[in-house]
Amino acid sequence: MTQTLPEISPTGAAVRTVDAVVIGAGFSGMYMLHRLRQQGLTVQVFELADGVGGTWHWNRYPGARCDVRSMEYSYSFDPDLEQEWQWSEKYPTQPEILRYANHVADRYDLRRDIQFETRVESTVWDDEAERWTVRTDRGEVLSAKFVVHASGCLSIYKTPEIPGLESFSGPWYHTARWPREGVDFSGQRVGIIGTGSSAIQSIPVIAAQAADLTVFQRTPNFAVPAHNHEFPPGYQEEMKAHYPEFRQDARTSMLGIPHPPAEKGALEDDPEARRRRYEKAWHDKDNTLVDLMAAYTDMLTDKEANDTAAEFVRERIREIVKDPETAEALCPKDYPIGTKRICVHTDYYETYNRDNVHLVDLRKTPLVEITRDGVRTTEQEFRFDALVLATGFDAQTGALTSMDIRGRAGLQLKEHWDEGPRSYLGIAVANFPNMFIITGPQSPSVLSNMMVSIEQHVEWVSDAIQYVQEHDLRTIEATPEAEESWVEHNAEVGNSTLFPTANSWYMGSNVEGKPRVFMPYIGGVGPYRERCDEVAAKDYEGFVLAG
Repeated sequence: MTQTLPEISPTGAAVRTVDAVVIGAGFSGMYMLHRLRQQGLTVQVFELADGVGGTWHWNRYPGARCDVRSMEYSYSFDPDLEQEWQWSEKYPTQPEILRYANHVADRYDLRRDIQFETRVESTVWDDEAERWTVRTDRGEVLSAKFVVHASGCLSIYKTPEIPGLESFSGPWYHTARWPREGVDFSGQRVGIIGTGSSAIQSIPVIAAQAADLTVFQRTPNFAVPAHNHEFPPGYQEEMKAHYPEFRQDARTSMLGIPHPPAEKGALEDDPEARRRRYEKAWHDKDNTLVDLMAAYTDMLTDKEANDTAAEFVRERIREIVKDPETAEALCPKDYPIGTKRICVHTDYYETYNRDNVHLVDLRKTPLVEITRDGVRTTEQEFRFDALVLATGFDAQTGALTSMDIRGRAGLQLKEHWDEGPRSYLGIAVANFPNMFIITGPQSPSVLSNMMVSIEQHVEWVSDAIQYVQEHDLRTIEATPEAEESWVEHNAEVGNSTLFPTANSWYMGSNVEGKPRVFMPYIGGVGPYRERCDEVAAKDYEGFVLAG
């Protein structure tokens, strides 16, 4: 009997051959694995963490919870799964979401094809073999026909762009890498840098524990009250009885969250009626962040209309925060509401009424450095026992450009995206055959209920892979023309809104040196899905299929 020897890579490592490599074991990577296994493919998933859950594995900071309602932030692909899982409250906490992710991994026996605590260092296309060579930080080498990047939109975190962090003598914590065992701030002087979503959720919790909390804010954010609550008796049963219709409405909606379409512009309504609508969106216990921004047709296209909602929220901030100077510092005034991700909060503004909480406006006194004892601004040095960094992410592109990804003729993805991301449908990239991105830039992704967008992408990609396999094709690859057309369309749709007027992470503005380009697709989840389905129905229009 002849024994076939394993192929050896130039580094001396044996090359393992699989049909597909999936990078990331969050909700997109887990579902991708499940779908491809159902299609009979051999799949290897690599995950940097020691468990599943992606973002929800890492983001363990105090108060962490989702800003999409729990019964909507869940898989819909298996009716039995959605019927059996019981959520406890309106907005799920990080521990509850992580329990759900682990339940899914157990239910479908996913872990046997996931290798944890492994970083993929490079994926390089071999023009001759027409396969991807994947290398990990463990020295492993794999050959795969397909590579699926499911590494997430918010996974590469940032530290402050000021010097001195290494000199701080106390402990510091990033909200995106919070210790599993938690942190006890009792009796401590704590400084927190940043006032984005993770800070807005964690500040009230930390303030209730710490002896003293100082918040360093560069840009204030709009936040609406969560009105979080446990589900009343019978609510889940009623929701589950109508899940199929609800899920379909989510798939065809603009944001992946069913909401009645607005019927007129904000300025077409009389001021009293408009105020009543905003009041309801603010005070209703069943509200969501969508209610305020979807109240009128022109909220994200007309600055004057947008101002009516922005001023309404500023009025609420001034009512809640007792100190007028602090209240004004917390009021966003230099960008339209909604052009940065609106945050959902529980007692965030109320927390600034506590005697042990202080706000430092970095626009008046910028940060200079982190010192041995704390933080120094242009005005004074603040002494702390511990620091919390809520300084955000290199969003949407960071997880991809931080990896060595090379396509045809050695073209590096980072080089191809030197002036901003370029893709076809946010799924594929020209000159990168058999490579797919789940919820990539230029797809609805971060402007939608991520679970709806994840399922749509995973199903579309797995169908495309099945098409290639069933038709005995070698490669599927976006054409440069299709890519260029989609890039132009994404920019055209984005530039028709107010989004580009804000310095947001949607624009890459939070990362020094990053091209300032509006990255997500604002055309809507439903219309985007229709376009993707149309491409597939036309035998993958805009792709070259070689076989």
